[in-house]
Amino acid sequence: MDLNTIITIGRQFGSGGREIGEKLAEHFNIKCYDKELLARAAKDSGMCEEVFEHHDEKPNGSFLYNLVMDTYSFGYNTASTYFDMPVSHRVFLSQFDAIKNLAEEGPCVIVGRCADYALQERNDVLNIFIYGSLEDRIKRVMERFKDISTQDKARDMIHKKDKQRKSYYDYYSSKKWGHVDTYDLSVDSSILGIEGTVKLLAQFVEDFELARGITKHS
Repeated sequence: MDLNTIITIGRQFGSGGREIGEKLAEHFNIKCYDKELLARAAKDSGMCEEVFEHHDEKPNGSFLYNLVMDTYSFGYNTASTYFDMPVSHRVFLSQFDAIKNLAEEGPCVIVGRCADYALQERNDVLNIFIYGSLEDRIKRVMERFKDISTQDKARDMIHKKDKQRKSYYDYYSSKKWGHVDTYDLSVDSSILGIEGTVKLLAQFVEDFELARGITKHS
């Protein structure tokens, strides 16, 4: 089966969402964009990649959401308009464009960064949210970050990162991060584990394509 769907993945910190996205992309032999998206946005915009890393999924209260979207709607390609924007504004809009450009290039998995919102006008997008039990997330964070040596530190990191992601998503989109009606499917990765969740999602994606009539068989 040749996949023809763009898959976006929102995720709680420590839920394994990034790993699940990578394995799902590997299953379908398509690309997965997480941090890679920052490099693409930097290349397309001509801005330094470190700037994107600094502002990655971090909210900025220096300007209103309506200002962001109004500017985007009316265009920002002229140098005088684009470079007069706050850096965080430029970063968001550059990522917004990069996400759309990647989707135009073909099926892929895009992790985080309001990708579902950026692609909301398309009918070939499946939006997934990965969450997990706090116990499992703490364990995963402690395994991943060697400097996080206690459960309390892991818990604090999880709460901080989730708050950051929620603030970023809610600020820039018209939806709510983690809410069930924001996504096509929300999955608790603690139930089936990483591999089991990937298997479940792969079947769901295939069924989605069949139901939509967009599958092209090789």
